[in-house]
Amino acid sequence: MLAHVPLAVGANQLWYAVPLIVVVSLVYSATRHENLGPILWHAVRFAVWIVGFMAVVLAVFVVLAWLV
Repeated sequence: MLAHVPLAVGANQLWYAVPLIVVVSLVYSATRHENLGPILWHAVRFAVWIVGFMAVVLAVFVVLAWLV
């Protein structure tokens, strides 16, 4: 049961990722497009990719921690 404590403590730190994901996706999208509509659409898609990648990495770490 104590093995899951670092994951619980780290869950609060995930809130720091939200503004970082928003800013990175908006800046990256603004370098690709000039109009606001395509910027926002691309930013949403890119943010979903970032969150998905982070979820996959988290799942790999959880599985590795479970195996060890």
